[in-house]
Amino acid sequence: MDHSMMPDMAVCIRVPKAEGESVRSGLISAGILDTRFRISSDGDYLYIPITADSYMDYPAVVTEPEERERRIRDYREVADVPAGLRGLLPSSFDVVGDIAMIKIPPELLPYKEQIGNAMLLAGRNLRSVFSDSGVKGEFRIRDLERIAGTGPSETVHREFGARLYTDPARVYFNPRLSSERARIASEVKKGEIIIDMFGGVAPFGTVICRLSEPAAVYSVDLNPEAERYARMNAERNGIKVLKPITGDSSKVIYTLPDADRIIMNLPQAAERFLRYALDKLKPEGKIHMYKILERSALESFCDDLASEMESLGFSIGIKCSELKTYSPTMSVYSMDITHSG
Repeated sequence: MDHSMMPDMAVCIRVPKAEGESVRSGLISAGILDTRFRISSDGDYLYIPITADSYMDYPAVVTEPEERERRIRDYREVADVPAGLRGLLPSSFDVVGDIAMIKIPPELLPYKEQIGNAMLLAGRNLRSVFSDSGVKGEFRIRDLERIAGTGPSETVHREFGARLYTDPARVYFNPRLSSERARIASEVKKGEIIIDMFGGVAPFGTVICRLSEPAAVYSVDLNPEAERYARMNAERNGIKVLKPITGDSSKVIYTLPDADRIIMNLPQAAERFLRYALDKLKPEGKIHMYKILERSALESFCDDLASEMESLGFSIGIKCSELKTYSPTMSVYSMDITHSG
């Protein structure tokens, strides 16, 4: 039977309802269940669509079954852009709460609304899509333009039971570090003092306080808006030991208690502040530092950093892990740093 000649028709087998589940399982195992269509019923029988002409001894009939709604999983399938430019459509983008942020190549900017609408179609939980022109300024905020959907860039991001209130156009927030936040939280022992030197809206502090029992987490950031959102996150997650502070962490840190753990999420320049962190780290403490590097430069960077700290009187150990790819030749690294004096 030539099914291609009947695009709206399907072969269905007539199965007693009592046998429906076992037959469906058998069809799946045999690879002949036609998932384009819904299973229908009529009285005591089910009509199950198949891609073959028959199955066992069940009666086969040609019907017009109801098509399943096909879920679009990749916006690139439906983005209305010229065929010659489809290869430039980005394969990845950031989702924070109910908004998406995508970096659009210059050649595709005339089609930014079409790209945004396609992303809304594929991402059913999205409210808005923003074109992301990159991080700008010392506050590390994103240059965003809404290209589809409604409402502002302020949103609520959820991870590991925490609700993180943020606005990527006003404060720094990286959704791609959720697993790293959980990893650090799992290491935190009850009663630890923690300093986050570049805290943003305090995602590290909020997740740590939700999953662990620190005595205090000091979340420091230059951006006053970051402190406002960090306080919001502490209040709305019922956290009393998260302490947001606005200021230069290299100075603020000397007003804080010595720390069991210090977080340094400033991947472009965190090493410049390492000496200040080491000054305030307890002898058995640990620093979590993040750095963007050429993959070929990792070993020399760690060696040079250890030598520089040695010249300042700190003997350090560095344990590195590659977190994610940043570019074809660069990656973001997590560096767990300890010191022995």
